[in-house]
Amino acid sequence: MKILETDRLIFRHLLPDDLDQLFVLYSDPEIRRYFPEGTLTYEETKEELEWFLNGHPKHPELGLWATILKESNQFIGRCGLLPWTIEGRYEVEVAYMIAKEYWRQGLGTEAAGAILQYGFEQLDLSRLICLIDPANDASRRVAVKIGMTFERELAEIDGDGLPTLVYSISK
Repeated sequence: MKILETDRLIFRHLLPDDLDQLFVLYSDPEIRRYFPEGTLTYEETKEELEWFLNGHPKHPELGLWATILKESNQFIGRCGLLPWTIEGRYEVEVAYMIAKEYWRQGLGTEAAGAILQYGFEQLDLSRLICLIDPANDASRRVAVKIGMTFERELAEIDGDGLPTLVYSISK
């Protein structure tokens, strides 16, 4: 089911058939270098895929979505909106992960910008954030390009022990 569309991308719910392509992303150390849990095994990827098949279990309007390049109908990533509770406050993160062969083409910014607009206009969210590893300059640039500003640095999220930058924007 299509959720959202841009000039070059289609976002749809993940399908069981996406597992192999998702695993390619999740098992790549370069793509996963800024994720606290690092790369995932095939079984871990399958568990995450099953978690998001129908949107986030507690917030079905949110979740991670297959990101498809229109011109080739190729699965190139997974992007979406993720709920968090950070320091007792409900937050929704704009999340994006694009296959590295598609980096530096503006697709991350296109995806994140469309997801931000969707969150504000379709879901009537009042605030969105990006959670970014301090060393991830590319994601920091994407957050700024979609209108977010640096808000603060967290010492950790969910007990992972790693610092995380919070970028945010309000409607």
